[in-house]
Amino acid sequence: MASNDRSRATTPLDPAQMIADARRALFTMVGVLAVVWLIQLVNWMDDYDLGRRFGVVAQDPSRLPNIVTAPFLHWNWAHLEANSGPLFVFGFLAAYRGVKKFLGLTLLVALTSELTAWVFDPPNTVGAGASGVVFGYFGYVVLRGVFDRNLVDTLIGVVLGASFAYMVTSALPGVAPGISWAAHLGGLVGGLAGAWIFRNRTPRTPRAKTAKTATAAAAPGPTTTAATAPDSPNAALLKELDDLGL
Repeated sequence: MASNDRSRATTPLDPAQMIADARRALFTMVGVLAVVWLIQLVNWMDDYDLGRRFGVVAQDPSRLPNIVTAPFLHWNWAHLEANSGPLFVFGFLAAYRGVKKFLGLTLLVALTSELTAWVFDPPNTVGAGASGVVFGYFGYVVLRGVFDRNLVDTLIGVVLGASFAYMVTSALPGVAPGISWAAHLGGLVGGLAGAWIFRNRTPRTPRAKTAKTATAAAAPGPTTTAATAPDSPNAALLKELDDLGL
């Protein structure tokens, strides 16, 4: 997949390829949301015991491994609904440039988000939810075009950043009570870092240098006749004619 991503960066826009990439990203996000909603259904049927058992408990070393499960868990249906829309939109844009990159990015932002929450949330606070991953996708899409030197992705990042800049306020301490600002901040930082980590590494093709041919100006003066090279096949004949005075 990495080689495919690199080849796309150097080939002209292909509508058929763009549609195929969009379809792949769409199916990926439909699958992700289906898994998250299925887990929520099981969690709801279990009176949200999954969240209590597999959520991240801040500063509790025994619950640190739960940083890989907490993003898939939510405390109620409203919590899941609030995250589903942004998760789908930002996730689709993140997955559009390659599913393998998207999976690596998802792991990265899940780790940075939940690990930051584990460190900075109040002790014994149980955290869960996909909002940190959402912030990670957001940061990745905003900055991806800059590192990939892709004009279209850069413009998408500018529009997305300007439209959803208000989200960043919930990544600041004390702005949104009851919400883990640390998880949001950790996810955002992970997404920005992911834009560099998962950038296209195809070397830029150097421009061909145009060779300049210098033309010597004809100098005024008598015209000289070039002597025939000694190894020329006509040299012997010319010498004999010269000896005969011809």
